[in-house]
Amino acid sequence: MKIWSALLLLAASVSFVPFTAAAEDAVLARVNGVDIKQSDIDFAASEVGPRLGNYRPEDRKRVLLQFVIENELMAAAGEKEKLNETDTFDARVKYHARRALRDAFFDASITGAVDDQAAKTIYEDKIAKMNPEQEVHARHILVGSEAEAKQVQERLKKGEDFAAVAKETSKDKNAEGGDLGFFTRGQMLKPFEDAAFALDVGELSDPVQTQFGWHIIKVEEKRDQKMPSFDDVKEAITTQLVAQKAQAVVTELRGSAEIEIVDPEIKRAMDDAAMRGEAPPLPDEKFDEDH
Repeated sequence: MKIWSALLLLAASVSFVPFTAAAEDAVLARVNGVDIKQSDIDFAASEVGPRLGNYRPEDRKRVLLQFVIENELMAAAGEKEKLNETDTFDARVKYHARRALRDAFFDASITGAVDDQAAKTIYEDKIAKMNPEQEVHARHILVGSEAEAKQVQERLKKGEDFAAVAKETSKDKNAEGGDLGFFTRGQMLKPFEDAAFALDVGELSDPVQTQFGWHIIKVEEKRDQKMPSFDDVKEAITTQLVAQKAQAVVTELRGSAEIEIVDPEIKRAMDDAAMRGEAPPLPDEKFDEDH
């Protein structure tokens, strides 16, 4: 949504999934006799939630269940091949145990510390400062010359149906009946946009030239763009708040920790990055391994 994305500048929203109480831990599927429970979905959401921003909310549970099923299938295949008996497996388990503790801390002390009221306060503050943009619903007919545009204009002034004339004469075959729907400033070429916003509802333009040809424009409706509701932007604001909380918590933890970089090459690279002002990565929503 243009009016809000310009304000938040966020790449994607994240689904925050509450963890299931043990008594409600329903079985959702079985893989070779192994139960896949709601808690497995919740943990998967905690791990890979940031990757699901492009999915509709109603599709996320299906995707998460598929993720957990595939995880179980590959884990079982690894066990069959006795990969859990290799020399490196115990070290891998130790790493993931620490990661699980990190994730639990993140959920409790960072994500869990951000509530709806904090998000709503930001929403109300931003909404109070925003002025809704005007939208125009317009039709157009695109032809190759000014003379053709004037002929079209005369036909329309005599009462011919705009959609019918557009179907017959317009070079823009993507706009059915010449209908462009609603648009705000900045979405169309400037000469076209200036002409459309200057027209009254029901009024026809004189021929307008753009790089595509000559246009006759008719404005069907004008309105103020609808402001986003809190529910529309709640996840995006919460994501922003979680990132800010993560920054504060990690900065505090680093400040009170004794950190020694033993490898000289890595230490030099980290020092150089610090000199350039590059911050170390944050565990922002359980830092995505794809990054």
